[in-house]
Amino acid sequence: MWDEGWMAAAAIVVFGLAGLVKGVVGLGLPTVSMALLAIFMPPAQAAGLLLLPSLVTNLVQLRPVAGLLPLLKRLGWMQLGIVLGTLGGMALWGGVGSLPAARTALGLALVVYALWGLCGPSLQVPLRHQAWLGALCGLLTGGMTALTGVFVVPAVAFLQSLGLARPALMQAMGLCFTTSTLALGVGLLWLGQGLGPQGEGSAAGLLASALMLIPALAGMHWGELLSHKISAIGFKKLLMLSLLGLGAYLCW
Repeated sequence: MWDEGWMAAAAIVVFGLAGLVKGVVGLGLPTVSMALLAIFMPPAQAAGLLLLPSLVTNLVQLRPVAGLLPLLKRLGWMQLGIVLGTLGGMALWGGVGSLPAARTALGLALVVYALWGLCGPSLQVPLRHQAWLGALCGLLTGGMTALTGVFVVPAVAFLQSLGLARPALMQAMGLCFTTSTLALGVGLLWLGQGLGPQGEGSAAGLLASALMLIPALAGMHWGELLSHKISAIGFKKLLMLSLLGLGAYLCW
């Protein structure tokens, strides 16, 4: 069994690795961290640790602020869907990881996400359909967040179908991930989940989450430096294969 010392050391390594991935490809911190943390701690506790590293790294990704307002107008319905889906799902299912099938659902979400990243078709959503499809996608993403703590499926696939330039796509992902993190945090506080080793108090949980900022930001910094030296496409393929293996392991 994992004692608290080993769990803390393992969590530091996980967030450093997840930050590195985010620095290289612009996403993956919540996905990688939840996938690896779920191996040795309950999903709700993992989601609690994820809150501040995810929020801060995604706020960094929101730059430049000048382009944020037009993007928010375009994706506003999607953000509303994310919030409603997350809070509604947590109210319905009793919080992250509460259902017996939550671990399997997380594994399936990772498998679907990895397969999409490896061989998914390149779609283009017409502008006239983006509002309602964005709201629907937000609801589905929020429901997946409430169940598993992971908020990339199907949000990233939808954002990639909007035909955004790479800087705008990175900013759009930062916006959606920030909304998901805030909604997840509100839900966890509301239900008293994931705030400490057994969810017994918010102060200890927030402090632990804040400490995970250090390896996450350090990993993100090194990842940004590394991104100039390696192929982002090749690295993303390696990441997707790794997530496919992790997802299969969690399903099994």
